[in-house]
Amino acid sequence: MNALTRRVVIGTAAVSMALAMTACGKAGDDDDKGSGDNKTIGLLLPENKTTRYETFDRPFMEAKIKDLCSDCKVKYNNAAQDIETQKKQFDALVTQGVKVIILDAVDFKSTKSWVKQADKQGVKVVAYDRLAEGPLAAYVSYDNEKIGRLQGGAMVKALGSDAKNANVVMINGSPTDPNAPFFKKGAHSVLDKKVKKIAYEQDIPDWSPDEANRKMASAIDKLGKDGIQGVYAANDGMAGGVITALKQRGIKVPVGGQDAELAGIQRMLSGDQDYTIYKQIKPEAETTAEIAVRLLQGKDIDAITDRKVDSLSGDFKGIPAKLYDAQAITKDEVADTIVKDKVYKVSEICTAQYKKACDAAGIK
Repeated sequence: MNALTRRVVIGTAAVSMALAMTACGKAGDDDDKGSGDNKTIGLLLPENKTTRYETFDRPFMEAKIKDLCSDCKVKYNNAAQDIETQKKQFDALVTQGVKVIILDAVDFKSTKSWVKQADKQGVKVVAYDRLAEGPLAAYVSYDNEKIGRLQGGAMVKALGSDAKNANVVMINGSPTDPNAPFFKKGAHSVLDKKVKKIAYEQDIPDWSPDEANRKMASAIDKLGKDGIQGVYAANDGMAGGVITALKQRGIKVPVGGQDAELAGIQRMLSGDQDYTIYKQIKPEAETTAEIAVRLLQGKDIDAITDRKVDSLSGDFKGIPAKLYDAQAITKDEVADTIVKDKVYKVSEICTAQYKKACDAAGIK
């Protein structure tokens, strides 16, 4: 759930396709021949603003695939939040004969035609983290509405006895991410009953911390320094942008995020951020890898997927799925979660700037 803008500049369609194929080949193999040798899995991730994708999701999946299938190859690409780039990457994999693609979509609505076309050619598509549109072979993610409820509950807890009189600002996730409406819905289901009101609310394109910072500044201009008692930010990257805007105006109120990013953990320890949502990415990534390998080998995945879901459009029903739980944590839980699970090394968290805060939180 775990910030930093990069954009791929596209030239002509021909050049773009060549680049996409080259990048895929680099991550996997030397074949662009469309041979479909049943030894290659495509992996397409959506962006690199959220640090989790390159730091955790990709290496966990690649390692698990290699563990389960020593001669399997992974052709990897990151779309840098660009829909057309991801479409070219997806099409290139299909053209090259890749039979299983793990897809974490930039824009879930745009994938319908891609996945349908791939399905007609016998390509199995596994939606990872975000539920894409189309005839999917499987979907692996989290119970995202529950995560929203966890975020809302953590905000209420941070506000304490002041919750019922609190004006809360909501900085929501990207409109193109199908998980964002679930986070928002879950958070609203708690906050609408427990706080005075949601005084300002914005969806943030691309989960941009810079845009979150600008919208937070607008909220302060609109509501005044004393008109905000708490800020819900849908992830840690945007929480960082929010906190910068608040500090610039001399405002200190509870702020929460999601993804347990390193910077978010450090902000919690220093007292700038109140909570985050810790999602164990390794089980999600490894389950996805196992499903992909089984599909590549023509094996059943019923023992791995424990439920069925429908696409958000309702056009595609009964998609085999595995959804994981998450937990809200504060600085008091960092030692027993992040450190215990070896998400980050103590040396990474407790740099000189945060050493005193780490000692106070019992992190050694």
